[in-house]
Amino acid sequence: MKNYKLTDFDAVLAISRRGSFRAAALDMGMSTSALSNAISKLEGQLGVRLFNRTTRSVSLTEAGHRFVDQVSPAVRDIHQALDTVRSQQETPSGTVRINTFVTAAQEILEPLILEFLKRFPQVQVDLVTEGSLVDIVADGFDFGVRSKTLVPSDMIAIPLGPARRHAVVAAPSYFANRDVPRVPADLKAHTCIRVRLPNGALYRWQFESEGQPVHVDVDGPLTLDEASLARAAVLDGVGIGYFMESNVREDIAAGRLVRILDDWTPPVAPLCLYYPSRRNPPAAFKVFVDLARELARSARAV
Repeated sequence: MKNYKLTDFDAVLAISRRGSFRAAALDMGMSTSALSNAISKLEGQLGVRLFNRTTRSVSLTEAGHRFVDQVSPAVRDIHQALDTVRSQQETPSGTVRINTFVTAAQEILEPLILEFLKRFPQVQVDLVTEGSLVDIVADGFDFGVRSKTLVPSDMIAIPLGPARRHAVVAAPSYFANRDVPRVPADLKAHTCIRVRLPNGALYRWQFESEGQPVHVDVDGPLTLDEASLARAAVLDGVGIGYFMESNVREDIAAGRLVRILDDWTPPVAPLCLYYPSRRNPPAAFKVFVDLARELARSARAV
């Protein structure tokens, strides 16, 4: 009798779900070549080809479709059984997978992720950052972290802190020979660092006055898609930047950056940790949720 491994079945399902060996390998925490070799070995054991592979695409064969349809429920049941056993662990272990975006990762790293690792050293955290919103269940994540307004309605959500704010800033040297903008429309006469969204569109800077939203299409010589790069350009005096307050709070306090249009940037939705309802979740999952709720309570008490 051939020896089949659960991880091989997980690999087939991951490739089927993601439509890519590379993306599935990232989900599985292994190299693309190792994943490809594992699938080739499984196909050899089964005596059938599960995937049609070209340099540009991956698709299930007819046999692959039948295999996925019949194996998926069994694999799901096995993982639920494993979760039931792991939920009884006295010492949490295993891996917690989280999907978020870069700025949120920076905000939760110290109070949540690093604190969690200190308390539970036998648990590993796999933190993936990407700009676009993903289906955390379909993509194999335990948790997501997004702004409250972006959390899917069928998920359980835990606010991780108070409302957040944007900050419009520039280096003091930038204003040496320029007037400081008093209203958002004044930005039209200034050099700004533009931001490109994950979908390729340019971000319109958002403001608010007396409950009315104001959007400004800024102009400037530099367009970036990463906050740390934009911060470096603004610190160098290239132009005015638009950030989450957390990204530039220390620079403002130290006088490296000057904040403007403060009255035009009201609070926005807080970050939330979110996850689907699970029966008998692993111990690592439960203690991570407990720590997030602890963080939420401490934030409300401030």
